[in-house]
Amino acid sequence: MAVSMRDLDPAFTGAGQKAGLEIWRIENFRPAPVPKSSYGNFFMGDSYVILKTTASKSGALRHDIHYWLGKDTSQDEAGTAAVKTVELDAALGGRAVQYREVQGHETAKFLSNFKPCIIPQEGGVASGFKRAEAEEHKTRLFVCKGKHVVHVKEVPFARSSLSHDDIFILDTQSKIFQFNGSNSSIQERAKALEVLQYIKDTYHDGKCEIASIEDGKLMADAESGEFWGLFGGFAPLPRKTATNEDKCFDSYPTKLLCVEKGKAEPVEADSLMRDLLDTNKCYLLDCGLEMFVWMGRNTSLDERRSASGAAEELVRGPDRSKCHIIRVIEGFETVMFRSKFDSWPQTTDVAVSEDGRGKVAALLKRQGVDVKGLLKADPVKEEPQPYIDCTGNLQVWRVNGQEKILLPPSDQSKFYSGDCYIFHYSYPGEDKEEHLIGTWFGKQSVEEERASAISLASKVVESLKFLAAQARIYEGSEPIQFYSIFQSIIVLKGGLSDGYKNYVAEKQVPDETYQEDGVALFRVQGTGPDNMQAIQVDAVASSLNSSYCYILHSGSTVFTWSGGLANSDDQELVERQLDLIKPNLQSKTQKENVESEQFWDLLGGKSEYPSQKIVRSAESDPRLFSCTFSNGNLKVVEIYNFTQDDLMTEDIFILDCHSDIFVWVGQQVNSKDRMHALTIGEKFIEHDFLMEKLSREASIYIVMEGSEPPFFTRFFSWDSAKSSMHGNSFQRKLTILKNGGTPTLNKPKRRAPVSYGGRSSVPEKSQRSRSMSFSPDRVRVRGRSPAFNALAATFENANARNLSTPPPMVRKLYPKSVTPDSSKLASKSSAIASLTAGFEKPGPARESNIPRSPKMNSGAPKPKPETNNKENSMTTRLETLTIEEDVKEGEAEDEGLPVYPYEHLKTTSSDPITDIDVTKREIYLSSEEFRENFGMAKDAFYKLPKWKQNKLKMALYLF
Repeated sequence: MAVSMRDLDPAFTGAGQKAGLEIWRIENFRPAPVPKSSYGNFFMGDSYVILKTTASKSGALRHDIHYWLGKDTSQDEAGTAAVKTVELDAALGGRAVQYREVQGHETAKFLSNFKPCIIPQEGGVASGFKRAEAEEHKTRLFVCKGKHVVHVKEVPFARSSLSHDDIFILDTQSKIFQFNGSNSSIQERAKALEVLQYIKDTYHDGKCEIASIEDGKLMADAESGEFWGLFGGFAPLPRKTATNEDKCFDSYPTKLLCVEKGKAEPVEADSLMRDLLDTNKCYLLDCGLEMFVWMGRNTSLDERRSASGAAEELVRGPDRSKCHIIRVIEGFETVMFRSKFDSWPQTTDVAVSEDGRGKVAALLKRQGVDVKGLLKADPVKEEPQPYIDCTGNLQVWRVNGQEKILLPPSDQSKFYSGDCYIFHYSYPGEDKEEHLIGTWFGKQSVEEERASAISLASKVVESLKFLAAQARIYEGSEPIQFYSIFQSIIVLKGGLSDGYKNYVAEKQVPDETYQEDGVALFRVQGTGPDNMQAIQVDAVASSLNSSYCYILHSGSTVFTWSGGLANSDDQELVERQLDLIKPNLQSKTQKENVESEQFWDLLGGKSEYPSQKIVRSAESDPRLFSCTFSNGNLKVVEIYNFTQDDLMTEDIFILDCHSDIFVWVGQQVNSKDRMHALTIGEKFIEHDFLMEKLSREASIYIVMEGSEPPFFTRFFSWDSAKSSMHGNSFQRKLTILKNGGTPTLNKPKRRAPVSYGGRSSVPEKSQRSRSMSFSPDRVRVRGRSPAFNALAATFENANARNLSTPPPMVRKLYPKSVTPDSSKLASKSSAIASLTAGFEKPGPARESNIPRSPKMNSGAPKPKPETNNKENSMTTRLETLTIEEDVKEGEAEDEGLPVYPYEHLKTTSSDPITDIDVTKREIYLSSEEFRENFGMAKDAFYKLPKWKQNKLKMALYLF
C-alpha cells in the first residue's frame, strides 16, 4: 500500500510510539486529541478514535484501534471516525486490528481499557448538543450487565425498569444502593460493586453511604425498606419478557462478500477456504454479530476506505445494532477471523515487510518526529528466573505400577527416561510453608504409569488439604523452576520400573537402561551450579552439538568433549557433572576438530552433527481466560488487560504463557470441578484456542487460590491479602468497599522480592552453599547455613572425587563465645544454632563457595581426612560455633502425653515407637531431652514459624 503525506492526518503524527492509550474526538470532521485527564469520559453526541498500543515481549509494538460512536452522534461524524481509523492504521504501517464500537454494545476488549466501566454523558461538541451543565445531583438508575467487564446503561428511574435478572445501581444524593436481582450471579454482583465504587468516587468525591439490597428481602430489612421507599413502596417485580434485543444470531449464515468499486457482491463457494481471499482485494465476512473487513496487503487506502463504508451500510438498521465491525489486514488476522474458515494454513506465503512502516517513519522523520515506536525494537534479553525460593526441602518418588518408591537423597536427582517420578518441594512462603507437588514423565515412560503418577500425586495434594500447587512436566520441556529446585539433574536412558520392563519385553525392543560399565554419552547443559543437567543421548557422533560440552565413557575410559561454540562456563559444568557420573576416574579432554581416534571409535565413527543450541519453547505474553467445563466440553472467554481482581473465587481461570499453562482454581469452586483442573489444562492445550501451536507437552501448573506461588503471581500486581480473604467474590469486595477500600486482614506483608544477579538464577541471600564437591553417595544438604555446609564438605571421601576437579576450600571457623554446658548439649545446640542462622543470614559471596576450574583453585587446601565416626567428628567441629538462640528457662510439658526416649522417636530408629502422632514426634520428648536436642525450650520452639520448626525437626530426624 502506497503511503504519502496527504494520507496522514497531522493529528496522528507520532501516534503509537509507546505503550498506552491515545484518544481523539471527531470535531468538525477532524480528529482532535483528548487530554489524558478526560480519558474514559465519552459524550453520547460524539464519535471517538481510540488507539491502544501494547509492547510485547519480543520488543514489537502491537496496535488495536477502536472507533466509538455515541448513540446521538451524526452519520457524518460516524463516517469520519471510520475513515480516520483506516488512515491511522496506514500511519502505523498497516497492521493494526480495527474495531467499531457502538454505545451500549461495546466489545469486552474495548471496555477493558476503561475499568471498571464507562458511563457516557449527554451532550456533545461537533453534533450541536450542549454539554450537561453542572447542576444539583440528579437521582439516576443504572443497569449493569457482565461477569468480566460491565456494560452500564442508564434506565428510567421507575420500578418497571427493575428485573430479577440484572444488577441495578440507584444513585441518590446521600446514598448509593446496589440492587441484586435474584437470578444474577455472584460474579456479576461483585463486578457491579466496582461500578458502585466508581460512581461514589466520581460523583460523590468518595463521600457517600452505600447499601446492598438483595432481591426478595422485604421491609424487615431497614436498607431494603429505604430502597423500596424511593419507588413508592415494595411491590413484586414482574417476570421479564423476551424482546427484540434478545434475538439470537447463532444460526445466522456466514457469508463472504467481495468489495469492488464500493459494492459488496457475494462470493460463491461450497466452503470457506483461505484461498478465496485475493491479496489485491477487500472482502466482508458477515457472521451476524460480527462483520469482518479483510483487506489485502496490495489494496490502496481508498479501497480500504471503500470496504469500510460498505460494511457500515450493511450493519445500518435497528436489527444489526449489536453487530461489531472488525477490520483485519492480510497477514495479521485475528484468531476469531481465522476460526470462521473451514481451512486456514498454519503459515501463509504473504510477504509481510517493514516497508510500509519504514516509509511512514521516513516521512515523519523529515518532520522532526521521533519514530522509534514505528519500528520493531530489539527484544529484551532476560536470563530465565525461577521466581521461587530454592532453599526448601525436596522429596522424590519413583512410580512403580500403582506404588511410589521414596528415593534416597543421593538418588533423587537421577531420573530414568523410561520412568515417571513424583516430587514434593516445600519452601518458606510469606507466612506459611508452601508446597509444590509435581509429576515428571520420561519420554520412554508408559501411559499406565503416567496415569498412576497423576493419581498418586493427587493423593499427596489431598493430604495437604488441596493447598499445594501442582505441576505436570515432560522430559525435554522442563521449566526453569524444576531445574532450580533440583539444581543438578542426570537423565538416564531406559528405566527401572516394572512398566518399562514389561514394555520392553512385550514389544521385544532393546533395553536401553543405563549401564555404568557400558558406552554412554551425556550432553551437559545449564546456566550454573544451581541449574545444570546431564542428559544421556545416543552414543553416536550425530548426537554431538557444537554449542555444548559432552561426557563420554566406556568402562574406565572417560572423555570430555567441548564444542567450538561452548564457553568456559559450559566446561566448568562438565567438571561438576563428572563428580556425579564418574567421580573416581581421570578424564581425557577433547576439543572439537582435534579429537582422538579412540573418541570417534567409541561413537562408531564420524558423522555430521548440529551446531545450534536446543531452545525450549519461549514464554509469550500472558493471556487470561475464564473457563467453563461441562460434560467434557471446555469453553473459554478471554479477559483483556487483566488484573488480580479478575480472578473470581467461584471460577477457574487459565493463564496461557505458551510454554507454561497455569490453571488457577478459586476457593469457592466446587470439589467436582476442582478435580478436573488438570483435565481443563489438557483440554485447553488440545483445542489451542489461540491457534498458537501449543505443545502437547507444555508444562501445566494447577494453582490454588490463597497458595499462589511467586512464579504465578509475577504476572500480576499481586496483593496476597486479597487472595487470602474468605467468602464469595461479592462478600469480599463489599467488605473492602465498606472498610474504605482496603482488606481488613492482619497479615504480614509479603517478603521483599528476590533479586537475581549474574548468571545464577537463585537469589544470593537464599542460595544453597556449593562449597562441597558432588558425590553420588553424599546426602544433599538443603537450606543449611554456609558454615554447616563448609564443615559437612570435609566428611567427603577424598578418593571418591573426580581428579580433574580441585577439592573445596574450607574456611576455618573461630568461635565468638561458647555457652558453658555439657559438651553434648553444646555440640547439639551449636548445630541447631548454625542451622537457624542459615535461615536468616545471607551466605557469603558465591565465588568464595563454588570450586572453579583447576587453574583458578589449584592452590586450595585439601579437606582433612575423614574420621572413623562422622557423627562424632561433626559434633566436635560444631562445638566451635556460637549459640545464637535465646532460650527461655520456662519449660512447657504436654500434659497427659507419654514420654519416649529420643532414640526411639527418630525416623531412623531401629526400634521405633508406633502408637504416636508421627507429624509431632517432638512432643513426646521430655523437657530435658527436648532442650538437649533442640537447644531451646519447647515454648521457644513453638514460637518459631512452622517451616522453621520443620527444618529443625528434619535435622534431628523427627520429621
